[in-house]
Amino acid sequence: MKILFITIAFCVVSFSVAAQSEVETTLREVEANSATLRALREQAEARKLGNKTGIYLANPEVEYSYLWGSPSAVGNRTDVSVRQSFDFPTAYAHRSKIADMENANAELAYRTERMALLLEAKQACIALIYYNALARECAARLRSAAQLAEMYRARLAKGDANAIESNKAQLNLVAVQHEADRIAAEQASLRLELKRLNGGKELTLSAAEYPETSLPNSFESWYAQAESVNPYLQHVGGQLDVSRQQVKLNAALGLPKFSAGYTSEKVVGEWFQGVSAGVSIPLWENKNRVKLAKAQVRASEAALSDAKIQLYNTLQSLYRRAAALRQTAAAYRSTLAACNNEPLLQKAFAAGEISLLTYLQEMDYYYAAVSSVLAAERDFELAAAELTAAES
Repeated sequence: MKILFITIAFCVVSFSVAAQSEVETTLREVEANSATLRALREQAEARKLGNKTGIYLANPEVEYSYLWGSPSAVGNRTDVSVRQSFDFPTAYAHRSKIADMENANAELAYRTERMALLLEAKQACIALIYYNALARECAARLRSAAQLAEMYRARLAKGDANAIESNKAQLNLVAVQHEADRIAAEQASLRLELKRLNGGKELTLSAAEYPETSLPNSFESWYAQAESVNPYLQHVGGQLDVSRQQVKLNAALGLPKFSAGYTSEKVVGEWFQGVSAGVSIPLWENKNRVKLAKAQVRASEAALSDAKIQLYNTLQSLYRRAAALRQTAAAYRSTLAACNNEPLLQKAFAAGEISLLTYLQEMDYYYAAVSSVLAAERDFELAAAELTAAES
């Protein structure tokens, strides 16, 4: 018994490690091949270039004029002007900081989309493992149903069974075959879903056991870490930083603008040249810009506060649900292992102690219990995957 227990434990661990390896490999493949992620990466890079555009000095202005004099004795006149205008110097520093912040936010937006896509892929993997496990159980059930139907056909031919019993066995076979076909269709659909997520490339996931999944012992201590690495929350916080920096930029834009340049004027026998300087007095153009920026800061603060509340409550709900589902799945699995009547039913049926109808009803009840265990384990894995999505 000790050797049997060690063997079973070793097999369970081996299946878990193999499943974990398959799921991790699948997710790496999706991340490497996803056309959606490639498009999002290109969009992020384009946004970064856009953020660095328009933050430098305005273009210099060069003006050349050639004027004909009248009467001709006056001679002609040539004017040349070169001028450079610029905002108050601190505005450029603020623009540069905002561009860097926006670039960091573009990366966080990409990470948020990546997290959502990999979560979608992991959920598809979990669902496929569930149907792989169902298919394994159904295959055994199908073999048993086929043997039973064949046995009753033979018995009917010999006169040892009546047509009603033979029909029951045949109908049972048809029902199990239908269930096997349904499971196969779900498997095919999920493989196509993974293929779509993988940029059109085929993926193979044959695992029928879930990798070992653990939950943190304390939600509060875990959440403090999860909050700091959640890309969506970081993105919302980054938008708040941009809004605060925008207040400083708009305040700098409310200061005078300057221009400086070189001017030359040449007429017959005379040539004038020198420097020019100008200042723009900020009276009306930037009115209410600082007020608007401060209002956007308040809006961003409210958005960040709401995002933190929503994230906390969502993750807390997922944690409690995952914990409850883990207990349910463990209780189901333990009860099923302790109360497995399948061998007893087979012996009783073979000995003629129970009828065919009773045997089929009891086996249906047993397989329904197996399906409930697998569904509970799947639901736990789905909740845990969503809970820890930001950690991948």
